[in-house]
Formats: sequence, structure tokens, C-alpha cells
Amino acid sequence: MRWQGERESDNVEDRRGMGGGRIVLGGGAGLVVVILALLFGVDPRALLNQTRLDTSAPVAGSQSAKPADDAGRRFVAVVLAETEDVWHRQFQALGKEYTEPTLVLFTDGVESACGLSSAATGPFYCPEDDKVYLDLGFFDLMRERFHSPGEFAEAYVIAHEVGHHVQDLLGITDRVYGMRGRVSEAEYNQLSVRLELQADFLAGVWAHDTQRMKQVIEAGDIEAALNAASAIGDDKIQMESQGYVVPDAFTHGTSAQRVRWFRKGYETGDIRQGDTFAAATL
Repeated sequence: MRWQGERESDNVEDRRGMGGGRIVLGGGAGLVVVILALLFGVDPRALLNQTRLDTSAPVAGSQSAKPADDAGRRFVAVVLAETEDVWHRQFQALGKEYTEPTLVLFTDGVESACGLSSAATGPFYCPEDDKVYLDLGFFDLMRERFHSPGEFAEAYVIAHEVGHHVQDLLGITDRVYGMRGRVSEAEYNQLSVRLELQADFLAGVWAHDTQRMKQVIEAGDIEAALNAASAIGDDKIQMESQGYVVPDAFTHGTSAQRVRWFRKGYETGDIRQGDTFAAATL
């Protein structure tokens, strides 16, 4: 992915090295967080009643220092700037105004308007403060645990979380969250799957539009993003973590579904084709 020398967003808040602590989960909830850590876009509010802050030890693999001018921060700022350019254009075409999110870099643990979260939860978007939260150590996990190396795979993660911000601005997130408790758990999980797949689609739209405007994608980049999408499918994660698959418990979609919707966004670049909630099949 070509990104050196491109515009950097001013909406990056760097909290690395500020000693946010880490979240400790008791009982069987630890497995839940491990699984969530393998998925992008966890709803942090679902963890609030199960967590406590522990500042005694850092999370393995997270960065403990904040370099004065590091490549990781610059890369994140460039990708965020590209999402800003894309969604300003897309919202203008819809007759709407796009409000830019802030991306917060942190290490170990962080406090957001959605509560306390640790690096173990992975990247997430908090709709309560319109911020994306990211520990750069997660990219190490992608390379080592998911076997998903490459800067474009990392850019896909950021674009997916910004996709959740787009959904929030369009009122989609509130409609889905509003169904919690009004439908069965299996039905709500299905709504969650459709929300996540739509964020994958929106990440694909970002890739399409950015490539059309800047030609930043290089050979192998799309394959890297598709590999990352495939690596974190619910079916694959469940099989690896418990040895069997429970479709009713899916919250993010299968590997094939995540790949399909990202690819559809990338190939069409048309936000109107991303209504996962109206799709008869995913």
C-alpha cells in the first residue's frame, strides 16, 4: 500500500504510554474477551458489567512507550485521512454532512464514553463519543495469530471501525441497538451479523474510492484485506476456540460472508448496494 507522503488526519488522539491499565474479567468471561479480541468491532458496552480495571500489569504485546514521530502513528493518520476524504464525498452525494470521528491510540487499557476497555478487546468504535480506539499491538496479533500481514490488512481494520461510525451517523446503529431485549438472542445476533457485514462492505467502499482517487493499492493488497476478513469469521473463530460451530451465536458473520461483503463494496463502490439488512442471503 502506498501511503508515504499522503495527507495525515488531525483527528488522531495519542494516549499511548498514559497508563490506562488493563481490564480483568472474572470467571468464564475471559474466554468471551479472547473471542472478541479476535473480532473487529466489538461493542464495548456489552462488557461494562463484567470488568474491573487493573493497573498492575501491561497486556502482553502492547507498546509501552510513545515514540515522538513513529511510522505507526503516521500510517494510522494517513488511513484515517483517506476515510475522511471518501466519506465526505459519499455523504455529499447523499445530501448529508459527514462528521469526522477521532481515532484514539492507546496502550494496555483505555477509558472511553462506553466504559473501560483493555487492549485484549481489540479495536473498537464507541458511538457514545464518536471515537475509534486502537492499540497498535493489535497489528502484531494480526500478523502472528491471524497470519494476516500487510499494511492494507491493517488499513482494512481502521476502515471497518470507521464504517461503524458511518452507520452511527446514518442512524443504523441506534436502530439495531434498540432491538436489544425486544427480540430473541438469536435474532439479535443476526442483526449484529448484518451490522458487522455492512461495516465490512463500507470498508470495501473506502478501498474502491481511495483507489479510484489516489491509486494507492498495490499488488497483493486486496488479497491481504480479504485474508484478514476471512481470518476473523465467526465460524473459524468458534472452531478454533471450542472445536465446533454454533451459527445462532454468530455476531460478526462467517469468513465467507465477511469476504463477500468487503469484495462487494470494493467492486461496486456504491453505498446503495450495502443494505445487508434487506439482503435475503448474506
